[in-house]
Amino acid sequence: MALKAVLFDLDGTLLPLKQDEFLQAYFTRLTAYMAQRGFEPKKLYETIYAGCVDMLKNDGKNTNEQVFWDKLVCVYGESVLKEKPVFESFYKTDFLYLKEFSRTNPEAKKLITLLKAMGIRVILATNPVFPIIATHARIGWAGLEKEDFEIITAYENSRFCKPSAEYYADILEKAALLPEECLMVGNDVDDDMPAQNTGMKVFLLTDCLINRNKKDISAFEHGNFEKLTEFIKKLVENPQKM
Repeated sequence: MALKAVLFDLDGTLLPLKQDEFLQAYFTRLTAYMAQRGFEPKKLYETIYAGCVDMLKNDGKNTNEQVFWDKLVCVYGESVLKEKPVFESFYKTDFLYLKEFSRTNPEAKKLITLLKAMGIRVILATNPVFPIIATHARIGWAGLEKEDFEIITAYENSRFCKPSAEYYADILEKAALLPEECLMVGNDVDDDMPAQNTGMKVFLLTDCLINRNKKDISAFEHGNFEKLTEFIKKLVENPQKM
């Protein structure tokens, strides 16, 4: 079956990122920003973290956005919903300073340009725990544009998270694609490679490899962008291998 679409993770895949440092700085900046509105930093950090955990466990009844804000309402009461515009303003201002923990890899843009020239659809399958505005910013840090992607998963439009099969199935349904027509590319063994369980092909990008449980990665096609490009070309030339 012919390759029709490539799904890309963002952080650590299209966007080389010092993930631990990025997340630490993210929480520090966000809690400091909201402290100006009277939120005690430690309590807010624990609440946001709990909201992220709830999103990762989302059963699909509500969007990730709803699940996240339900947690904040549970802790702070309904009045916290009035602060949503302030939270959103953080992503237009202080969040942008976190770019320092990332870098641009020109190979990412080159590959996406090649895929478009080949008529292959491109989807951004980033774990949807951030608002779309934050994801658009990180796309820019990668030297890409939001228009490069047919679908971008974010907490507003998603009801599941990685590594659940439902997350990948939801993308396939939205794009009207069969799993056999798709390739998932990511750097996280535990979050991205489970796409294989849906019937997709997978490729593990090792430039910023995350392998928390030290799994044997020889089970997956893996390597850098050069090897990824070669792998995609082979799939296009020999669709019977899909």
